[in-house]
Amino acid sequence: MTIAVIVALLAGGIYFGVYHLLKKARPFALGEHCIIDTPDGTLDLDIEQTQIAATIAAVAARRRLPERALQIAYVTAIQESKLANLPYGDRDSVGVFQQRPSQGWGTSDELQDPVYATRKFFAALEKVSRYRNLPLHDAAQAVQRSADGSAYAQHEPAARILAAAFTGRVPRAVHCWYPPPADSVKARPAAARKQLLRALGDDSSPKRGWLIAAWYVAHAQKYGLRQVRYDGVAWTAAAGHDGWLKDAKGGGKAVGAVQIA
Repeated sequence: MTIAVIVALLAGGIYFGVYHLLKKARPFALGEHCIIDTPDGTLDLDIEQTQIAATIAAVAARRRLPERALQIAYVTAIQESKLANLPYGDRDSVGVFQQRPSQGWGTSDELQDPVYATRKFFAALEKVSRYRNLPLHDAAQAVQRSADGSAYAQHEPAARILAAAFTGRVPRAVHCWYPPPADSVKARPAAARKQLLRALGDDSSPKRGWLIAAWYVAHAQKYGLRQVRYDGVAWTAAAGHDGWLKDAKGGGKAVGAVQIA
């Protein structure tokens, strides 16, 4: 009996030690991942999903659409592709919204560009009469004309979380982690900003600060970014799992425009 207790304690101690070792090395041990955390709840996304969610929000902001339009886009994208840029689908459907070239949405290559696909989705949504007053799933169905439009409704809680985070209405809601870039990997902030502007159009509005910061965090791995700084806090690739921390360089003060490196 005593031996069994000792073995159990040792096993528990080993588990506890390994767990905290993993936490200490979490950017490597826990792989590539993102957390979206708002008062409405928390979502776990992979990095591609996070990039697409950020891109959809940027396109919505460029078109000056209300948050409800963004929620409609999110319930659609989650149902159709799980926020993935798919090169296949039912019949000739492709992309995050599973739009069909044969139905006039665009070419297959165009529809696998999330910026293009999102623009086409919102252009169609804006033609739906009084879409702002419709239930989210009805508005989504009016655009998509799916076989089962009721399926969109199950994703409304997730859509609210995503919209609150990626519009920037809830600050510091998005953080990602992954093995930080090697020293030999050169950061490409100019390329990141160019791609952001393609979706957003203009990054000078202070109202878009947290939207822009979330977009850069979502795309940090792609462009080798090591740090995103805004409003007195900073996210770093080396400590991505810890989220947004007080910015030692900024002295805790607002820094104006989002800064990346």
